[in-house]
Amino acid sequence: MDKLEDMASVYEFDPITGNIPATKVEITVSLCVLYTQGVETKQWREFGRTEVIDNTLNPDFVRKYILDYFFEEKQNLRFDLDCVFISVSPSSLRLSCPLSFLHRGIPGKKCGTIILSAEELGNCRDSATMQFCANKLDKKDFFGKSDPFMVFYRSNEDGTFTICHKTEVVKNTLNPVWQSFTIPVRALCNGDYDRTIKVEVYDWDRDGSHDFIGEFTTSYRELARGQSQFNVYEVLRRKRHGHHHIIPRVTLLSFSVESECTFLDYIKGGTQINFTVAIDFTASNGNPSQSTSLHYMNPYQLNAYAMALKAVGEIIQDYDSDKMFPALGFGAKLPPDGRVSHEFPLNGNMENPYCNGIQGILEAYHQSLKTVQLYGPTNFAPVVNHVARYAAAVQDGSQYFVLLIITDGVISDMAQTKEAIVNGAKLPMSIIIVGVGQAEFDAMVELDGDDIRISSRGKLAERDIVQFVPFRDYMDRTGNHVLSMARLAKDVLAEIPDQFISYMKSRGIKPNPAPPPYTPPGHTHHHTQI
Repeated sequence: MDKLEDMASVYEFDPITGNIPATKVEITVSLCVLYTQGVETKQWREFGRTEVIDNTLNPDFVRKYILDYFFEEKQNLRFDLDCVFISVSPSSLRLSCPLSFLHRGIPGKKCGTIILSAEELGNCRDSATMQFCANKLDKKDFFGKSDPFMVFYRSNEDGTFTICHKTEVVKNTLNPVWQSFTIPVRALCNGDYDRTIKVEVYDWDRDGSHDFIGEFTTSYRELARGQSQFNVYEVLRRKRHGHHHIIPRVTLLSFSVESECTFLDYIKGGTQINFTVAIDFTASNGNPSQSTSLHYMNPYQLNAYAMALKAVGEIIQDYDSDKMFPALGFGAKLPPDGRVSHEFPLNGNMENPYCNGIQGILEAYHQSLKTVQLYGPTNFAPVVNHVARYAAAVQDGSQYFVLLIITDGVISDMAQTKEAIVNGAKLPMSIIIVGVGQAEFDAMVELDGDDIRISSRGKLAERDIVQFVPFRDYMDRTGNHVLSMARLAKDVLAEIPDQFISYMKSRGIKPNPAPPPYTPPGHTHHHTQI
């Protein structure tokens, strides 16, 4: 089987923190993009995508999808490869599905098979870090030596193997030392320490037809012994041609294990989530006094801005103890002199822009609509930098900042905003952008950075901190705004825990111990002797 050229790291597994009674199932696919279908709307939404593999007709992807499996629901999945797709329901542990061209080419023409495998995940939260070297590998290249890399496979319950990690390629050597890597124990053996782990060694070729050097097997229990005579492995060839006097070997150089911390571990340890909202007051929203305006104050229902703010804010406010939130506006002319501002407090107090709870923000927003003049342009950088200044002052893990930007239009300061986001990616902060109205939001997708990591002045962002969604995708067709708001909140907040953890891990910040349970004054535990 051909192996990929780009050495992708294993997919980060989600910590099991939810309270919904669901079974976590890992889906392994040989395709690009997974879509899930909403139960009520039947709308397809992208769930995730694999890495890209070049120069092969038989891709074997490292990245996995972690889904909640509900026995009582029909959960439709769709897998897309370019314009080829197939829909399946995850009811079988392993199945092969023939692909057909449905949008182009010859109708019904077979173009290959996808293989899906699913396995229930264990609750193990440990991650293992290990490093390997090899000695006297086979020379495979005509010019030069070999360009070796290793591929790790976890054995499945049905006896098959699933790829779980690939090392980088070490060029032109028969004695490589690979970089250390960290992998969740759940990915390596699903918490079964005696489960077989197969490791294959290859010589990398540019055309994707990597040459097989040999293989060996081990287990997590063996690897956990660390560097010892038990972790020196002969690399066995599948077919021996003649007698080989030199036996290539792979040696484990180091091994350590650490328990993964979850979002809730930090919250229990006292980390506060600081919520800031920034609202678009540009003229493209329309005159607030007219019903066609996105800022129109209908006495009977919330407008899109208020709905987005309420949906996100009412969840995130529970992670902030004082419930005091800065609320900003941008793109308006301010009284009394009509100067344009892209960073003004909704409550009119430059020294203290904090509002009391989500209701306080809504009241300040309504009041601002009566006092400022909608203008432009649509600049994000000032409000991003505003939150970044606060985040830069507290980088010890005690606080994390979330900025919600609600906007109706095309961004005007893309270069400055990208630079602000790249700088913000080093700080304890995340940015949620909700697009309201019917405008094209192509630029926002670029800021999101899910497919291509955002960069500025040749610098890549350290991590992905932006989540963008258009609110129109969440509007319930029956007019049920409560349902619309719930869907929006679920999707835009879903990435926050992972972004939070990525910052804490990158800075080596551990959660503080949870305080002891609260005991009311004067209350003592009485022990009954038997």
